[in-house]
Amino acid sequence: MGSQALQGGKFYGSILRKRECHDAIFTELQHVSPRKLPSHSHELAFFAIQLAGDYRERYGREQVDYAPFTVAFRPAGTPHQDEIGPRGVKLFEIELKPRWQTWIQECSGSLTAACDDRRGGKMLWLGLQLLHETREPSSEQLQTESLLAELVGRAARLSHETRQAPRWLERVVEKLHCEFRERLTLENLAMEAGVHPVHLSRVFREFQRVGIGEFVRRLRIQSACRMMLAAEMSLTEIALETGFADQSHFTRAFRKVTGVSPTIFRRSRLQA
Repeated sequence: MGSQALQGGKFYGSILRKRECHDAIFTELQHVSPRKLPSHSHELAFFAIQLAGDYRERYGREQVDYAPFTVAFRPAGTPHQDEIGPRGVKLFEIELKPRWQTWIQECSGSLTAACDDRRGGKMLWLGLQLLHETREPSSEQLQTESLLAELVGRAARLSHETRQAPRWLERVVEKLHCEFRERLTLENLAMEAGVHPVHLSRVFREFQRVGIGEFVRRLRIQSACRMMLAAEMSLTEIALETGFADQSHFTRAFRKVTGVSPTIFRRSRLQA
C-alpha cells in the first residue's frame, strides 16, 4: 500500500489547539482510544513531543515504543505507521516550514536523519518550553524563535553524529537510567565503566552534550513529569520518590530545567 503524505497542520486524531507562527506550525492533538493509523508521511519535517498515553511507531526497520515526555524528530517525507495504545495519547507537534531547512543548511547541514530523545535530554525541555510559549497569546516572538532555533540545532547535531561512543559509555548511561533515584558517585560509575573518573566525565559530556550531574537531574525531572499526570501524589511525595532531598530542592531543579514551577506545570497538564 502507498503512503499518504499529510500537508502541514494535518494529523490523524482530534486537534485541540493549533498555532501557525515564525515559519512553524504548533499543534496539540489527541487520540482517546487505541487504534492503528494508516501508513503515512508528512510534507514538513516535524518534532513530536508525547505528553501522555501510549504510542508505538514503525518507520523503516525500526519499531519504537514511546512513553510520556519523550521526543521524536522525523524529516519531511519519512513514511511511518503509528499505533495508539490503550490509554490513548496526547502529542505536541512542531512542524518546520522550508525557511528553517534553509537556515539549517546554511549553518550546520541539512536535517536528513530521524532522531529521538527518550531520556529527558535537551530536546524534551526545549519542546516543553515551546508548548508553554505557544499557549500564551502574548508570547514574545524572539523567545519562541530562539527556543525553536535551539531545538532545531540540537536535532541537527544528533542526526549527523557519526563517531561511535565506547561500549562502556552505554553501560554507564543504562545504569543512570535505571538508578537515577539513588545516590550515585563518580567513582562508582567509573568502576562500572573501567575507566578513570576524569576520562569518564570528559567522554560522557562529549557524547551526551551534558555533564553527568545534569543528565541525572533531567532523568529525575522527566520521571517527576510522568508522576504529575496522576493527581493523587503530592509534590513532596514526587520529590522524594524521584531522588530529591525535599520539595524545595525539587522545585528549584524543576524550574531550572523546564522554566516553570512544578505547580504551574502540573496545573497546565491536568487542565489540558
